[in-house]
Amino acid sequence: MVAVKPESLLEYIIIEYRWLLVIPILMPLSFIWKIWSALRNYVVFSLNSAPKAHAKKVKDIQRQIKAWLDGDRKTKLCTARPTWQTMSFRQGIYKKSFTNININLVDVLEVDTKNMTVRCEPLVTMGQISRTLEPLGLALAVVPELDQLTVGGLVMGTGVETSSHIYGLFQHICLEYELVLADGSVVTCSKDENPDLFYAIPWSYGTLGFLTSAVIKIVPAKKFVRLEYHPYTNLKDLAKKFQEESLKKNPHQFIEGLLYTKDSGVVMTGDMVDTVGEDGKFNPIGKWYSEWFFKQLEKYLSKYRKGNRDSHIEYIPLRDYYHRHTRSFFWELQDIVPFGNNIIFRYLFGWLMPPEVSLLKLTQPEAVTKLYNKGHVIQDMLVPIETMEEAIDVFHKEFEVYPIWLCPFKIFNNPGQLKIHSGEWQMFVDIGVYGVPKANGFETVSSTRKIEQFVAKKRGFQMLYADTYTTLDEFRQMFDHTLYDKQRNSLTYCKEAFPEIYGKVNRSVRK
Repeated sequence: MVAVKPESLLEYIIIEYRWLLVIPILMPLSFIWKIWSALRNYVVFSLNSAPKAHAKKVKDIQRQIKAWLDGDRKTKLCTARPTWQTMSFRQGIYKKSFTNININLVDVLEVDTKNMTVRCEPLVTMGQISRTLEPLGLALAVVPELDQLTVGGLVMGTGVETSSHIYGLFQHICLEYELVLADGSVVTCSKDENPDLFYAIPWSYGTLGFLTSAVIKIVPAKKFVRLEYHPYTNLKDLAKKFQEESLKKNPHQFIEGLLYTKDSGVVMTGDMVDTVGEDGKFNPIGKWYSEWFFKQLEKYLSKYRKGNRDSHIEYIPLRDYYHRHTRSFFWELQDIVPFGNNIIFRYLFGWLMPPEVSLLKLTQPEAVTKLYNKGHVIQDMLVPIETMEEAIDVFHKEFEVYPIWLCPFKIFNNPGQLKIHSGEWQMFVDIGVYGVPKANGFETVSSTRKIEQFVAKKRGFQMLYADTYTTLDEFRQMFDHTLYDKQRNSLTYCKEAFPEIYGKVNRSVRK
């Protein structure tokens, strides 16, 4: 990693020995927060008090917007949620000059087992939803991986998971949105009611209105996932297998890939089951003492390289599977707590893992931010699945970061910002790169720009939680703004209240 000179002894310790802060302070605080949140959410859901409180909270948002309308309206609007509380490792500097609207919407409002939907407020997390639905034998059709991802972030941004080759992105399982608009009115939109607004909301990053609830599709769930591992030491064969599995007429319910080098990795296919079969072993990967999932997979791949060709099938508890990368933040936590996967550490402190991302960001000194700017990559690029092999070659040349996460997903031919070539849907792959680049000649801006240009050339898309260095024209070419612009022009006070998407996501407005 590129060297950045610390500005003080404390900064040197936080950079080189960050775990000294994480283990004795941040991990216990995170654990207390999780216990309190889980208990609080359980009580609120059990008492069914959230729906009544929801109406009052929405009126409070309307009151704040009315106060802005009655003023000089010289500033734009945004939520008051501090950027250190979000999952993005960047912090939006625009909040300092915008009027901040307090939105305390954190509850699951209703589970409708007849219509198979769940209604949630925007700050409900994936961990909260899966914990609520599991005892009911239900699950979201798409459960984006990390516990702390929120409904609002996944609606206004996007989300993908290993069932997305069937159901699409998180936006595709959302059936209805409730919003407070810039004129203070409350509207509901769906594909049948206010459809233009409904299809314009995903990827809009809070620039059309404030999301106050979403109705989301749920599916019946079983107790376990039967997961089969397919190792490869040749990229061409791995890409072929990955594409074949994703495009099957009757595919497995879950498909995922991890690359550990340019030419070696594992494709995983899984299905929900009610019992543990005799053809594999039970693996409760969510236990505090369990080895990090990506490390378990790496061991299996190593055995395969050494000649062990035995089939490998495991049965994993469903919720453990959904959040299999949470305890290690995929593989990012190994840079913060280098011995976090050590067996002794796991048994002694694994129950405290992982620390809250928000606390890590809150305690991050400027020197660490500079370090990440110069020597760290966090990107998810979305490209047509047939270009996956070529894309990995480009990612290797420009970044050389491993592991690489691979997740197939459908984009449906709906109105909105994501346009496909033709047909009812098109299969894409999310290529997730998180870590320290080792490519010769890596330079943050120029290397990322080359990746962005490749993705644009292939008619792909860039997830916008990460750094984007595209120009405004390039951004508008990547994302179709036709419907979005139409909504901004038609909604009263919208352009006065909110910046364009680019004004909230481009690198210059984030630190």
